[in-house]
Amino acid sequence: MSKEKLLLFHRFNDEKSSFHSLRVRVVQLWSDYWGFFKKALEMGRKDPRKIIYAVKNGFALAVVSLLIFWKDPLSDVSQFAIWAILTVIVMFEFSIGATFIKGFNRGLGTFCAGMLVFLFAELAILAGDCEKVVIVISFFIIGSIASYLKLYPTMAPYEYGFRVFVLTYCILMVAGNRTREYTTAILTRLVLIAVGACICFIINISIYPIWSGDDLHSLVVNNFKDLATSLEGCVNGYLKYVEYERAPTRFSTQATEDQLYYKSVIESATKEKTLLGFAVWEPPHGRYKKLGHPWTTYVKVSTAVRHCAYTVMALHGCILSEIQAPPEKRQIFRSQLQSVSAEGARVLRQLGDKIEKMEKIGTSENILKQVHEAGEQLQKKIDQRSFLLVNSGNWEIGNPTNTELDYQDDDVVSIERGQQHDSLQLGFKSQSEAAIHIPSSLTFVKSLANKDLKKKPQTLRKLVPWPSWISFEGAGLIKEDEVKTYQSASALSLATFASLLIEFVARLQNVVDCFEELSEEAGMYRVETRLAEATFDVRFIAIVIIINAEVVHTPVQAVQYDRLSLIRTIDLEKSIHLTR
Repeated sequence: MSKEKLLLFHRFNDEKSSFHSLRVRVVQLWSDYWGFFKKALEMGRKDPRKIIYAVKNGFALAVVSLLIFWKDPLSDVSQFAIWAILTVIVMFEFSIGATFIKGFNRGLGTFCAGMLVFLFAELAILAGDCEKVVIVISFFIIGSIASYLKLYPTMAPYEYGFRVFVLTYCILMVAGNRTREYTTAILTRLVLIAVGACICFIINISIYPIWSGDDLHSLVVNNFKDLATSLEGCVNGYLKYVEYERAPTRFSTQATEDQLYYKSVIESATKEKTLLGFAVWEPPHGRYKKLGHPWTTYVKVSTAVRHCAYTVMALHGCILSEIQAPPEKRQIFRSQLQSVSAEGARVLRQLGDKIEKMEKIGTSENILKQVHEAGEQLQKKIDQRSFLLVNSGNWEIGNPTNTELDYQDDDVVSIERGQQHDSLQLGFKSQSEAAIHIPSSLTFVKSLANKDLKKKPQTLRKLVPWPSWISFEGAGLIKEDEVKTYQSASALSLATFASLLIEFVARLQNVVDCFEELSEEAGMYRVETRLAEATFDVRFIAIVIIINAEVVHTPVQAVQYDRLSLIRTIDLEKSIHLTR
């Protein structure tokens, strides 16, 4: 093949490869756009409020754009209509509370800027030839003071107001200096900004209002339910004893979904703070008719729940820990562990339901009684089987000679040797220790040998990173004292899991206390009170109907039939409230 043909062949291949790469890029770009489009539709399907918000925002812009065609009176309105349009763009937020905050910041910033423009404009006019100097100095003073004050920690919510303040001052000063009509420029812009703000408030509140208070309320309720699910998932997963792969990624890839719900509870702190900042600006609405609804107490309740979530996170860490208790020891405490998790989850779900329905705890209801009893049963089981959680072969009661020698070296020299020995024996001998049957660790050694010693020593050190100093004797036998150390550490992991569950039970008291504080401040009702009020209303209506029936001389059988129907109505009302 000639040289020219080779060049043509290579050129053809290059053009073909470049065309193929271009085609791949176009297909990839189309795939990305199509994926984005599907995700956008999925977002709207999951939360239709986002679609409603977008439609409301567009409708508000369409309404305010009518000012462009304004003719008479005040023909200047159409010229400065952009101020009303910009107000709608920057103020119209997803929730009512956020819209109120933006409106307050914009209104206050604009008003303060207008007053200062009027002041410095008069000073500039009085300065005569020094007018330009006064204007430049005013820009420096306003910019410096506003930039410094917005860095103050308590001014963080009003940072947007400071930006509006500086921007409005500069625009008004420039416009007034050009037309020499500072008063007209200030009043026209203030009126148009007020018009845009009113359009935002009216449309956002009157058309499917979205309240941040409802979102905060739902978030707190979901935290209770998610933590209950995660608690049950962690305990059930621990009792199943699944052998996870020893890899750093197991914390995120080898955990079931129900075990990880506690993460949403822990990560909700930032969202709660944001929703709280919006909710405190919202007027009374819906179920929250009390002026100054205690939204801060909602966050306090959620903080108490998050305090319990940290314990559940530690429980999940025990499932994925490097040192694991053998499954036969876990089964000994199975019923007690499941009882605590079930009762703890029941308390969380019950409190979440009461917050959702705005109900108080009954006067005669002890919501923590059963979970406390379950925790006590677990603690008693630990006391009875405590010899399973430690290396009982090294107890002082089993080796009095070693005990005496060890403590002679460690204790204070001023104590006499005879008194020291007596105090030590009294300190370590007890009825529980005397009755304990000390098991041998040979079973653990045999199981470890059958399971792991078939592999090479290097493989064992890789799979069991602690203790890394496990050594081998002749014929591949592992040292028994070193195995006992590892056995003791693995048993202590079970004690850690059980003690964390007991700690979780103790922390539930804080959650209940915060809930009762919230129920009092929010004016929640008790089911018994509502039932009594409903029964009284039904009976009052029954009396009125019976009296009216007797006045119009209704036959006796019809009256008796009406009474029987009303009695059934009362019973039905009771059953409905008891079901709630």
